[in-house]
Amino acid sequence: MRTLAAGSKCPQPQPRGFTLLELLVVVALIAVATAGVSLSLRDSAESALERDAERLANLLETARAQARANDAPVVWRAQTQGDAQGFVFEGLPPPGLPEAWLNPSTRVAPDTALTLGPEPLIEPQAVALHNNTRPERQLWVVTDGLRPFRVQNAAEWVSP
Repeated sequence: MRTLAAGSKCPQPQPRGFTLLELLVVVALIAVATAGVSLSLRDSAESALERDAERLANLLETARAQARANDAPVVWRAQTQGDAQGFVFEGLPPPGLPEAWLNPSTRVAPDTALTLGPEPLIEPQAVALHNNTRPERQLWVVTDGLRPFRVQNAAEWVSP
């Protein structure tokens, strides 16, 4: 049996385990990592179609503004090169606008064309976008001729 020298204290056992603060830090790190993973996995075919539709609406409005500024008609046409699809803006000065979809599986009807000016009022126009993987799901990029192009679920020109 061990004996202690006079005046010395009994050695204190070291605490084992984690403090509450350490546990909270670990739980917070796991929550942040889980949120990051769930946001990165959201890129489904439907969100890709929405992203392409919003981008197309913005590009059409840009081309419409350039047509008015240059006082020249601009025509947007869907193009097909083999299996790949894209589009072209005819009548814009170089360098022009992008001519490819963000998602390669985005599709429109092959002979689709939209006239974008130069008049401030254009005729009501619409183009339907769908995804190769889910052709039954369609988004429409529409304008009534006065308002900007916008994305909606139907081809109607009713204001939102």
